[in-house]
Order: sequence, then structure tokens, then C-alpha cells
Amino acid sequence: MVGSAIVRTLLAQGLSTRSLILKTHKELDLTEQAAVRCFFETEKPDQVYLAAARVGGIYANSTYPAEFIYQNMMIEVNVIHEAWRAGVKKLLFLGSSCIYPKFAMQPMREDALLTGPLEPTNEPYAIAKISGIKLCESYNRQYGESHCVDFRSVMPTNLYGPGDNYHPENSHVVPALIRRFHEAKINKQAFVTIWGTGTPRREFLYVDDMAAASVYVMHLDKAAYDAQTQPMQSHINVGYGSDITIRELAETICKVVSYSGKIEFDVSKPDGTPRKLMDTSRLHSLGWQANVTLEDGLAETYTDYVNNRIKC
Repeated sequence: MVGSAIVRTLLAQGLSTRSLILKTHKELDLTEQAAVRCFFETEKPDQVYLAAARVGGIYANSTYPAEFIYQNMMIEVNVIHEAWRAGVKKLLFLGSSCIYPKFAMQPMREDALLTGPLEPTNEPYAIAKISGIKLCESYNRQYGESHCVDFRSVMPTNLYGPGDNYHPENSHVVPALIRRFHEAKINKQAFVTIWGTGTPRREFLYVDDMAAASVYVMHLDKAAYDAQTQPMQSHINVGYGSDITIRELAETICKVVSYSGKIEFDVSKPDGTPRKLMDTSRLHSLGWQANVTLEDGLAETYTDYVNNRIKC
């Protein structure tokens, strides 16, 4: 989802398709070091956007913790190291808001990293993403001056949009609810059941906004980027700027999908982190802000689901 949005953004900004080096998972398994090394030695890219990851919602994170930590760490280690080995000067690593402690002060600032325990349901994924940040920082510290290495990290809030994963069990909350409400509408179900109490608050960012922010940060003047970061705290939050409850999200998706049934909450299921709102003042001071409203973004996402992914 994110990689495709970054491609759309780069093309919209004038890059030709011939300037982009694109591989599907079937063409290049990023968990295989030899394959990644061969890719970098052959293609010799100038810049790398590392958006690839094994991702999912609460159910997937809780069910496959070993796969989440192993696959994400292997992707990051292989891509970042082999990019450096091949002489890549600029790389952008995309992390996640789950890197912050479960009870971090809201909104979550970049300096909240590593100040408390993580949310248990996605700790393996969070540990992997924290490792990616520290890999970038370590290569900058060791090879920044000698090899002109400039590896940067952006931490997006919860993302949604065209190209999302609508799997009934392994998807994130927005695509999961879009699918459930759509199927409930088609099947004329009286109600839809949602995990948890509906009270946790979440921030949601449209994926094309995230892509625009990624390209913006990648091309920031190094002096401007360095002025807003530190060698061992170099990541930048990317968010929408406000949050809503899961109940409010469900009601909004209900409206977008035109489902007229009831919403019920299964309070025996976990809520996850009580609140996750990003402090994006650092990025705002660098000149970037989100543009797409939640309702507009959800409408675009639902159209994508109906037109392209309804059979997934």
C-alpha cells in the first residue's frame, strides 16, 4: 500500500517510470540476504524508500509474533546493510507509531522512544521497527562523514487507503471494518461486532499523504533535517494531527459504506493501546502538513475496495 503510494507521488512529481526500480515480493524476497545483495549490486539505486514490512492488526500481531519480529528485522538488516554496501547515500526507513511505550504521554513526541514498556500485542513488530531506526542511526554515525551516508526515518501513524490488505483476520482496523460493513450490507446483517470497547483513540493518515511526507522528508536539505533531529534520536513523526475513538471510526465507515445495521462491541476482546496520537510539530516546523480528511480518505478507500479488492 505505502510503496504504491510513494510511486504515485514520485510519478506525479515528474519522475519517469524508467527512473524507478520496482520489485514485487515474488521477484525479490527481502528476507534473503543473498538476493538483496544481488539486487543492489545489479541495480545500483541512488535512493531507497524502505516501505516493505510484514504488517497486520491486533489478531495478526498476537498470532504470529515470531514471524513479525523475524521477517521485519531481516528485511531491515538486509536492505539497510546492502544499500550501504552498494554505496547508496540516501535511504528513508518507514517505521510505525507502535514504537512508542503503551502509556506514552499524548500526543507522542519523538523523545518518548524507549522510555517505557511497549504494548504487548504488537511488541515484536515494535521492536523490529525500533531496530530499523537504530540501524539507520548507527550507519549515519559510523559512515556519515566518511561515506556521506544520510539514512533517515519517518514514523507514520495508522495508515489506510488504496491498496490496503482486506484480509478478514490479518488486516488493520480500517480495511477490516470496511470489509465487514460492506459484507454486512450485502448480506443484510442486523449488526456488526467489533473487538474491544470502542473507547481507544486512534489517529489515521491517508496513505497518499504519507507518501507525500516521505518524499518531502527524503528531499529535505540535510542541514534542515539535522537541525530538527539528533544523531541518536533522528526519526520524525508523520500524522494527521487529531484522533478519534474506534466507535467514531466505525460510525464513520458505516456512513461511507451506507450500512444501516447496528454496531456491537465485544468487550471480552483486547483494546490494545488506550491512545495513539502523534506529536507532529517537528514535521510541521519543517513545512509539511496532511491534507486529506478522514471521511474523504475513507470514501476513496471504499471505492478502491469495491472496484479492485472485493474478492481478496
